[in-house]
Amino acid sequence: MRTIIVVAALTALMALTACGSAGGAAEKAAGGETPAVPRTRYQADATVLSDARHGPQLCADVLQSMPPQCSGPDVAGWDWDAVKHSSQGGTSWGEYHVVGTWDGTRLTLTEPARPAAGRQGSPDDLTSPCPEPAGGWRPVAPAKATGEAMDAVLARARALPGYAGSWLDQSYLDEIDGYDDTDRRWVERYANDPKRLVLNLRFTGDPAAREAAIREVWGGALCLSRARHTEAELRALQERATKEIKGIVSASVDQFAERVELGVWVVTPELRREVDERYGKGLVALNGFLTPVGS
Repeated sequence: MRTIIVVAALTALMALTACGSAGGAAEKAAGGETPAVPRTRYQADATVLSDARHGPQLCADVLQSMPPQCSGPDVAGWDWDAVKHSSQGGTSWGEYHVVGTWDGTRLTLTEPARPAAGRQGSPDDLTSPCPEPAGGWRPVAPAKATGEAMDAVLARARALPGYAGSWLDQSYLDEIDGYDDTDRRWVERYANDPKRLVLNLRFTGDPAAREAAIREVWGGALCLSRARHTEAELRALQERATKEIKGIVSASVDQFAERVELGVWVVTPELRREVDERYGKGLVALNGFLTPVGS
C-alpha cells in the first residue's frame, strides 16, 4: 500500500510539472494569480486552560480540582488578556467558543475567542418500547416493587445470558404538577419510585425467556425488549477500538443506539472510512470534538 501511494504521488507530481509551464504562461498572459485553496476552519465550545506545565490547551475532559487540570492540543494565537478568565496558583482557564484551523496537533485561532454558548446534548429517549398494558403501567406484585428488589433484579439481569442493558422509564414524573428535576427536594420526593417507574431490560434472543427469572425478584412494572448485541460484546468492542484507533479522547457504549461512541478531535473522511471498514458500518460512531464551521 505504501508503494502505491508513493507511485501515485510521483505520477501526480509529474503531471503538475508537465502542465506547470503552460498553466503559468496562461495565468501571466491573463494577468491572474493562482487562487489559494481555503483551509477548513473548525469550531468548538470548550475549556481552554494553561498552567505551569503547558500553555493554552483545549480540554476534552477537565479534572474538577481547584484549580482544574486538563491537557489536550495546543491553541496557537491565544491571549489571556483578551478574554475573561479565572486564575489560581498559576493556572488560567475559562469556557470559550473557539474557531481556527487544525493541523492534526494544534488549533490555530482565526478569530478572537468569545464566551461559550453552552454545551447542549440530546438526551436519550428513556420511554419504554413495550406497548402500555391495559389499565396502565403498574406493579404486578407491589410487595416486590421496592428499592431492594430493584437492586436484586438488576444484579440478576446482568448475570443472565444475552444481557444488553437496562434503564428506568419515569414518564410518570411528567404528570406531577410543578415537578422540577433541578430541585433536589422534588427529585428525592418523586423520582425513582419503584411502584411507579417502568424497569426496562434488554436481552439478545427472546427476551420473554428471561421473564420468569426476573419476576422471581421484581414485582414492579417491567418492559423486556430485544437487542442485537450484548453489553459484553459492545464493551469488548470499545476496549478493542481504544487500542487500535489513534487519537481517541473519549469512548463509551450507547446501549440505546447499540454502538460504541468514540470521541476524537476531528473526524476525517479517512478515519471514518477506516472505522467502518474495520468494525462494520454503524457499529462504531465517531464524534468530533472540533466540527467544521458551517456544518
